[in-house]
Amino acid sequence: MQDIDITPWLQKLKEGDEEAFRHVYDATVQDVYRIVALLIPRRQDIEDIMSEVYLKLWTSIGNYDPTRPFRYWLHGIAVRQVQDWKRKMWRKLRLFERQTLLEIKEESPQTDHPALRNETSEEVRMALHKLSYKLRVVIVLRYYHEYTFGEIAELLDLPQGTVKSRHHLALKELRKYAVFLEEQKGGDCLVH
Repeated sequence: MQDIDITPWLQKLKEGDEEAFRHVYDATVQDVYRIVALLIPRRQDIEDIMSEVYLKLWTSIGNYDPTRPFRYWLHGIAVRQVQDWKRKMWRKLRLFERQTLLEIKEESPQTDHPALRNETSEEVRMALHKLSYKLRVVIVLRYYHEYTFGEIAELLDLPQGTVKSRHHLALKELRKYAVFLEEQKGGDCLVH
């Protein structure tokens, strides 16, 4: 998120000011895009979820508690919108599977957005998308947004022990994938 003070804009946004919404959007869009893009592989789906995140921001700004960090609150909206999207897609997939026996192939993550450029190597993004969503969201929030385990637990509405367990399992899976890449490339690939 850009290092500008959006506090005055948040108050105006609570009053329904569209210009304030544009300022808040401009200040936060790359940060939110990065979360969503690291959790969702298809660009079209990312754009749909981004729209939902900012629609939810517009309709829920009255619930924002100014004593808490806005970035944290907005990230919570983004994560919940991704979770809602995943539930909807799962329902659609189950219906589709019942009607046909076709397999759905997941596309590669998009790398051309400025929020992701020079941020993460292609191999790391590929490894992240090999993780289940439950593991991936913990890694993204922990390492890309530097949340503590307690903050992640609160954001995801999970016990802190579950978050730590998922973190441990995700790192274990990433290490396995790094070993596989190292064998394929014959080079060094490390996950700490």
